Amino acid sequence: MSRIKFLCFVLPGLFTLMSCTKNVADNLDADETPLYTTKAEPSIDFSNYNTFSLVDSLAVISNDQLVERVRTDYDAAFIDAIAAQMQSRGFTRVSNADAPDLGITISRIYNDYTGIIDYSNYWGYYDGYWDSDYWGYPGYDYYFPPVYGTYTVTDGGVAVDMFDLKNAESNNQLRQVWSGLVRGTGTFNTNRVNEHAQALFQQSPYLAN
Repeated sequence: MSRIKFLCFVLPGLFTLMSCTKNVADNLDADETPLYTTKAEPSIDFSNYNTFSLVDSLAVISNDQLVERVRTDYDAAFIDAIAAQMQSRGFTRVSNADAPDLGITISRIYNDYTGIIDYSNYWGYYDGYWDSDYWGYPGYDYYFPPVYGTYTVTDGGVAVDMFDLKNAESNNQLRQVWSGLVRGTGTFNTNRVNEHAQALFQQSPYLAN
């Protein structure tokens, strides 16, 4: 999922370009092909784990900072979809108080990227449509000041992370054993969370008890 915000201004000059007659976003595809990325700790044998527990809300992370933890209908659906996939692989869901073998967290991640667009040749030969004679200034050239635009792209995705709780005390650490990332078309569409969860687990046939 990507959201694009545009701000336009003119240089040099002391005035601001109040509107853009051409929209840069017209040439951009707002959707991306769904992208599913998974990785696992190579040495882990998931058949050694029987139970798992899931967080009850999603962490919202913006530009590497935790903003809040939320549980909307979308978040609840994603949690249930991951739980269903785990149970279909032979794992048993238990509460966090029941000493689960695996702990699973889910996060919504947003990152902003900013850049500059050069509109130096933006106007092309538009002045040719109206000869300067029309205005009573024969032979005069049109002048368009250099125009630059700034843009901000907000890229979002959902991360699913699995940790080894069974051996946490002996290792003195919460070791990550698997992770999945969803981004692209329909990432935040509640009606597609089952599709996303299924795709992540289809890439991970080894994740089974």
